[in-house]
Amino acid sequence: MEGLCLTLQPLPSSAIQRRLSTFNFHNRLTKPSSCAPLRAHQKSGITEGSDSALEGKVSDLKISEQEVNIYQNEVVESQGIKIRRRPPTGPPLHYVGPFEFRLQNEGNTPRNILEEIVWHKDKEVSQMKERKPLYTLKKALDNVPPAQDFIGALRSAHQRTGLPGLIAEVKKASPSRGILREDFNPVEIAQAYEKGGAACLSVLTDEKYFKGSYENLQAIREAGVKCPLLLKEFIVEAWQIYYGRSKGADAVLLIASVLPDLDIKYMIKICKILGMATLVEVHDEREMDRVLAIEGVDLIGINNRNLETFEVDLGITKKLLEGERGELIRQKDILVVGESGLFTPEDIAFVQEAGVKAVLVGESLIKQSDPGKAISTLFGRDISE
Repeated sequence: MEGLCLTLQPLPSSAIQRRLSTFNFHNRLTKPSSCAPLRAHQKSGITEGSDSALEGKVSDLKISEQEVNIYQNEVVESQGIKIRRRPPTGPPLHYVGPFEFRLQNEGNTPRNILEEIVWHKDKEVSQMKERKPLYTLKKALDNVPPAQDFIGALRSAHQRTGLPGLIAEVKKASPSRGILREDFNPVEIAQAYEKGGAACLSVLTDEKYFKGSYENLQAIREAGVKCPLLLKEFIVEAWQIYYGRSKGADAVLLIASVLPDLDIKYMIKICKILGMATLVEVHDEREMDRVLAIEGVDLIGINNRNLETFEVDLGITKKLLEGERGELIRQKDILVVGESGLFTPEDIAFVQEAGVKAVLVGESLIKQSDPGKAISTLFGRDISE
């Protein structure tokens, strides 16, 4: 089989060599191949004291398609990652006369909506990087004000009100619910949330599935909204973090069911250097255990929504915060955010009793005529003072 030419994310060279050595690839790295060199598409150029991990230059790699698939499958199986980054196989083509048929199979058909979104995002980001190379984003960061303290804002709100700090979500639509708000003005909604007592805001930037945009994020930031902003995006590459920061994001969402541990660690380091917070989202016990083992995690989101069925169960939050996991979270002083299925004061009380000190809420607020006043209804009282 001819070698497959792929472009890796800008991971530290030491990390790549360490992971690939699992499959005895080292000898192949110095042998000639018919495949053009496999290079890191972007180099971060970031330094962190004497730590050279982030400034290491990725060596040219020449590996076959089979070896790439083995490596990817090993990561997925060992870490229990449910979402495949890209289709394992392409759509097989069959010709009958002048007609072409594309047959769907397990290898080229998304198994759930999140996987479909991630596959599309992978292509979308590749196109965006061509239009806005990383070096242009780094230049843009010179003119961006320092990131605000996202976690500090949530802790402060919790201490002030005795209730979970609110991350109110600016979201026009969702794949499961369709259009949530026809008269959607992101700046006005953000201002109403801030007036209503939100500690932070989450801004959906995915265009195809959520009708959002990075421009919405930038508009909210430039409108004078003081709340720290979360880039609510399906992150598959570090480039997206830089782009979000250039638009005014103070924090970013990382989804454990999408990203392997190595990517999460690397992206957390990038965010810390940029002054951003990382909200690492988990859905089950295995993902929680993975994330708790990663150094530098300060903020964990528990999504109560099942990735495959979209069913919501607030009991997931309680289950993941019980016993040794809950004790470890307290020891590490990790702030936990409850996500999905929060519609009433009773829902808020339930997850708070489980150990949550912040909540991320979108649908139950955005659908109301006055999203700001809807916050008081959700919490059972005014939290703006």
